[in-house]
Amino acid sequence: MSEAGGITTTRRGSASGDIPVDTPRLPAREAAESELSKPMYHENDPNFLQRALNQFWDWVAGVFDAAAGAAPGGPAGLAVLVVIVVGLAAALWWRLGTPQRSSRSTDALFDSDGPRSAAQHRAAAETHAAALRWTEAVQERMRAIVRSLEERALLDPRPGRTADEAAAEAGRTLPEHTARLRAAARTFDDVTYGGRTADQPTYLSLRTLDLELDEAKPLLPGTSRGATG
Repeated sequence: MSEAGGITTTRRGSASGDIPVDTPRLPAREAAESELSKPMYHENDPNFLQRALNQFWDWVAGVFDAAAGAAPGGPAGLAVLVVIVVGLAAALWWRLGTPQRSSRSTDALFDSDGPRSAAQHRAAAETHAAALRWTEAVQERMRAIVRSLEERALLDPRPGRTADEAAAEAGRTLPEHTARLRAAARTFDDVTYGGRTADQPTYLSLRTLDLELDEAKPLLPGTSRGATG
């Protein structure tokens, strides 16, 4: 066989000797492609989805091979790095997914439908309690406590104050109630941001605290605790 000028030359043996048969290259290629395009040759070919998945996994394998070559320690070092990255991602998700008291919105304690008086918050709390909506009742009772302290000038009205901040500030002038104020703030945070559900005893505890605080005498600057009564 010889090629010249784009012509495929094939010699066939015969009784009279070798007779060259010239077949143009382009028609021969087209004939071969036509033959190979017949369905009988592609019955076991992967479908489009399989081909796409194969290409994807080939790409993933190439990425990991490249990373393993660059990572200290080869594949074992890459595995360690992957575990570290997954651990850091999980820790970050847990940290950001957990309610953070330092990143609450400006209406973290009070809702955004305008300021209401302590009496209004108490009335709302009692309405929720009568309907056995203990979570909402606890939220409104905590708001009533803080609003009442603001109305008595024991707390300066300040937008964006959280329940924790209100409890800490109120504890300075009402030291005998510091622990219960902080417990009430934690309860508010748990039912408002932590996804917990309040019950009747929880609400009654905040209701009692609200009533006691309304009668409590503040510790004025320069006054010792023994002088309060």
